[in-house]
This record gives sequence, C-alpha cells and structure tokens, in this order.
Amino acid sequence: MVDFKVEPIEIKLRSVKLNGTFFRYFGSKKLVIFAHGSGSSRLSPRNIAVANYLLTRKISSFLFDLLTEEEDKFYKNRFEIGLISNRLIEVTRWLKTQKNIRKLELGYFGSSTGAAAALKAAVKLPKEIKAIVSRGGRPDLVMVDLRKVTVPTLLVVGELDDEVVKLNQKAYDALGGIKKIEIISGATHLFEEPGKIEKVSKLAADWFDRY
Repeated sequence: MVDFKVEPIEIKLRSVKLNGTFFRYFGSKKLVIFAHGSGSSRLSPRNIAVANYLLTRKISSFLFDLLTEEEDKFYKNRFEIGLISNRLIEVTRWLKTQKNIRKLELGYFGSSTGAAAALKAAVKLPKEIKAIVSRGGRPDLVMVDLRKVTVPTLLVVGELDDEVVKLNQKAYDALGGIKKIEIISGATHLFEEPGKIEKVSKLAADWFDRY
C-alpha cells in the first residue's frame, strides 16, 4: 500500500489563481508550507528534495507559486516581501478551509526571500504556524519584524555562503522566541554539494517533529 500521494492543486484566491503541489502523507498530522526564493517556483529541485524527505518522516508538504506568471514578469515583484508575505498568508488561510488539510498543524519552510516572507507572515499568524525553518534565507530583510516572532525558528546556512552567514547571525540576535542557527560545513548558498541538502532536510524534519 502506498502511504503518500503527490498531486497538483489549483489555489483559487479572491484575485488570483496559483498552482501548487501537495505532497500528502496519509495520516500525517503535520503540513509544511514552502515559500520559495526569488526566481524560483514550486518546481525548485531542492525544495522538492526536502519535501520528499519529509514524506519519509510522515510529514506532508505544500509547494506553490507565490506569484502568477504575469506577476513574475515584473522582476521587482520577486523582492516585494510585503507582497509575497501577504500571498503566503492568503494561501495559508485558504489551506485551512480545505477538507483534508484544515486540521493539520502548520509550519513554514522558507528559502532566500521566501524565508523573510515566512517570518513576516508568522508574526500575523502566531496561532496557526507552529515552527519555521529557513534555508539559506534572508531574514535580515524583515529585521523590524524579527523581535515580534514567537514561532520556534531554525536558521540553516551554508558555511561558504559568507555574506548570508553574517546576515543570518545578525538576524538571529534580533529574533524573538525559541531559535537556533545551524551552519552546514562545506555548503554554498544553494546546498548543491553532495549530501548537503540531505543534511538540511534532516535538520528541518527534526525541527518540525520537535515543535
């Protein structure tokens, strides 16, 4: 018997329609919502790798496009943290209305600018979001919001991603609530080196299991 199913889902919000993919583990009590980085999408191979690993830990995932094709044509939209954060909130609330999803405990997994959007969204949804993991994220882009974060937050950064390491350390100091920073030795920004995304995946699953 197959324990999981990967299926496309169309998200119908008030003003836009977005494409998503539901990595559903049958019987799971947890759902991780992914917020990808600038220039990426629900088809990000690294986020898909993390989602597949989470399935082995009985954790469901939801990957979706933060922007429509038309919105993505405007390069600056990819860096409009307010826009993508509000979109993440809209999708989170939409998911809570869906029959097979509404009762699941929710977490965020954010990459690059998506991590900033996830943190900003969590400030507005402190009761809905139970945990956050940032992979090579830019939490420094929402410094004004970090002290208001109450959700347990894990920052994962590649050792060789020098500037982002510094920015994450600065953001870590500003973060409120339960927090931890993990620096992956020998990893660059995209964690493309052998075995590195697997390390990120395990750290993320452990964090979501704990919180």
